[in-house]
Amino acid sequence: MSGTGTGEDLGAQTARARALALLRIRSRATAVALLPAAAAVVLFAAGAQGFADGSGWNAARWAVTVCAVAVLLIAAAVAIAVVRAKPAVSPTVPLSEAAAPDLYRLVRDLAERLGVPAPSAIALTPDCDSWLEDRTHPAADRAAREAARRDPSGPEDGPKRASGRFRRVEAAPVLVIGSPFLWWMRVAELRAVLAPVVAGTGPSAHPDIAAARRFVRGLDGAVADAATPVRGPLRSVLRLPRAFIGRIARVLLRSCRSHATEMERGVAAAASTRAQAVDYGLRIVAQEQVGLAYAGWDRLLTRVALPAWRMGRWPSQLDVGVVSALTELSRRDRLAEGFTSRLGERPACDLLEEPGAADEAASLLAARLFHGGPAETGPDWAPVDWQQYPDEVVDRKWRTEAARLHRVLDTMGTPPATAAGGVATLARVVDHLAAGDGSGEELAAGISAAVARDEALAQEQAPQPAPGGSGGTGGRGDDVLDLWGPDPLPLFPLQPPRTGTELLADHVAAMVCCAAVDTAGAAPGLDWLDGPALLVDGERRSDLGGPVLSLVEDGDAGPLRTWLAAVGVRTDKPVRLV
Repeated sequence: MSGTGTGEDLGAQTARARALALLRIRSRATAVALLPAAAAVVLFAAGAQGFADGSGWNAARWAVTVCAVAVLLIAAAVAIAVVRAKPAVSPTVPLSEAAAPDLYRLVRDLAERLGVPAPSAIALTPDCDSWLEDRTHPAADRAAREAARRDPSGPEDGPKRASGRFRRVEAAPVLVIGSPFLWWMRVAELRAVLAPVVAGTGPSAHPDIAAARRFVRGLDGAVADAATPVRGPLRSVLRLPRAFIGRIARVLLRSCRSHATEMERGVAAAASTRAQAVDYGLRIVAQEQVGLAYAGWDRLLTRVALPAWRMGRWPSQLDVGVVSALTELSRRDRLAEGFTSRLGERPACDLLEEPGAADEAASLLAARLFHGGPAETGPDWAPVDWQQYPDEVVDRKWRTEAARLHRVLDTMGTPPATAAGGVATLARVVDHLAAGDGSGEELAAGISAAVARDEALAQEQAPQPAPGGSGGTGGRGDDVLDLWGPDPLPLFPLQPPRTGTELLADHVAAMVCCAAVDTAGAAPGLDWLDGPALLVDGERRSDLGGPVLSLVEDGDAGPLRTWLAAVGVRTDKPVRLV
């Protein structure tokens, strides 16, 4: 790999030196495994030449031979485990060249300008990041191809409008691109952001670095496989050998950790230095869009997508949604002024033949990663577009929470607020909280317990993944999430735990919104940055939080009654619940 500057030379040299150190660890482990066998050969040769005669030497020869056979068997078992292990593969949506010829052309032109090999394939990930992923390990390559054939989260077996052209998995290195980047960034910005990533194929092509990476990934896969519970009739027999092999692989992996880290740092430094020759000035500007995309994506997932996932619906156009969220953020935030002027340029998603199908597949994968939904769609797990979101998600969420609130009031023995007993009214909730005497704390505790029960019940009723492993004796399966490693969910907590008072405020607000829809002609809506919204005369009302908190925390119903009168909500009218 020829360097274009001192920084690249130093980075490449560091990476190669660390790769050689990793290969030396592999060689030393092999030498240790062969040492008893070599000693046995020497003892037998000495005996044949008459230099080691006698019963003591005979006993030593056979003892060393037995030890050598045992060590060789253990070494062979570890080697087989490393070779057959399935290293973690990031869950992605494979994108074939037929599905994105312009994107492949852009990446190849970029690799040619950088003077590095082009990635052999491109995949999308529902995250704001991009990287190169090595899938040259034999087991990983076989498993990834099998996952592409079986996984229904891809566009062919999942959403019906998707095309089967997204389902091919190529050999490594694979360029993984964050799907939000394609929709928010312009073509030139995407090229500038991908330059340092694509430049990493240069160091990756070096045989020493490639061999070292395969060794480390094999060890990592062996450790993960050993930690996976064994299934099948042989589980009691295989448990101890797998644990022993996993311990040996863990020791080797621990000795490789520092060298592997420094090797990857050297590769990154070399790639970064080489990429400075391509679109360096534009990359500095494009990095601002990376941070903005990450903020908008996180907000969209936590405020908009998560309520839908919890209702059994997954938004099928998350990448389109992030553009709307970031456009709204640009309108509200003066620091983001000028960003919307970029929207007149060609978006990077135009490089795809079927951007809608790719968005749908990435959206389903996001739901599976961040919420744990099943791969198959059905009545309890169906896609929803943004036009249906207010009715399918927002209204249903409000009425579900309002129904839970009244169930808790029933268990507390709270009487109805009107003579028409048995109907749900907003007056019942307001009168109960305004009565004081610790009623708010008791109701908040009841809501917390009810939410916990409902979440536990939903977890029990969630579809369980099929047992993995082709042989039925354990190991990770061939699903796209199983390839990521054992127990990959959840990635991170999308929301911090809510207190009882916060949950009660949410439920009271939901009851108010239901009453506004049923008695005042309001409508459920969608705010791209804040999620569910109440629309009154077509305008979003964002001033409900304060009056609700006054009622929940202080028992003061005055601000809420004033708000209800201004909107025209009738508290004595029945409200439809789920």
